[in-house]
Amino acid sequence: MNPQKSVCLLEVLQGGTDFLQKNRIEQPRLHVEYLLAHVLGIPRLELYLQFDRFLEERELAPLRLYLRERSKGVPLQHLLGSVDFFGRNFLSDARALIPRPETEELIERALTYKKTKRILDVGTGSGVIAITLGLENPEAEIDAIDLSSQALDLAEKNAQRHEVTRIRWHCGNLLEPLEKIKSIRPFDLIIANLPYIPHNDIRSLAREIAFDPIMALDGGESGLDLINELISQSPKFLQPGGHLLLEIGKNQEQEVMQALREHHYQEICVLPDHQGVLRFIEAVQP
Repeated sequence: MNPQKSVCLLEVLQGGTDFLQKNRIEQPRLHVEYLLAHVLGIPRLELYLQFDRFLEERELAPLRLYLRERSKGVPLQHLLGSVDFFGRNFLSDARALIPRPETEELIERALTYKKTKRILDVGTGSGVIAITLGLENPEAEIDAIDLSSQALDLAEKNAQRHEVTRIRWHCGNLLEPLEKIKSIRPFDLIIANLPYIPHNDIRSLAREIAFDPIMALDGGESGLDLINELISQSPKFLQPGGHLLLEIGKNQEQEVMQALREHHYQEICVLPDHQGVLRFIEAVQP
């Protein structure tokens, strides 16, 4: 997009779409709409009522910057500073993994469990799982853990944004922070969306994913290092009859099921996401 003193909004949308399309950005028109609405401070659909509006240079300049960054692969969510998840808006930036739509399905499954009063979210990242479960289940006591203090800072800001004050945040690796709490009571649900991408596959991922923190992606040589460790640690912290609910990668279900069997979990079940990929696995503590 070349600098212009004044240009019609519809022309801006068309020019921005062409620019992103040339740079191999998927859904280019939608992304231009989001960015332009963000610059103008209006709802995206309001753009359709203002096609004849003329934009000044002070409005075009920040849009050009956003489009340039998006063309390099910087995620739309980082440029907007937020992401929609489970019908709510959360802060999103490079400190934590951008929540994916599949994780909404993980939460939907968790909400089917009855009498879930004590919940632990492991690898909480931006906090969307813990906060959403807290909003959907107001009576639940929730703890959340992440290895990254920066991610936890983002999670706490999201909790403040949604006025969820009863989550206890812990910094550390998997369940290690709980070992230091003498009075910790076992949980009815341990839920986790941990890194599950094999280390050698990271370079081949879409360029947008490269902007996520590496520790939120790298699951070790097999992709299952952290998941297997959580499976071994969880029985100590689960109530009898409590659920362990995990999000996993494609074609990882057999190995995860075997690990669950080795640690004597019961009622092991693999569940597909809306695309038909076996994405979630649940098990019950005997």
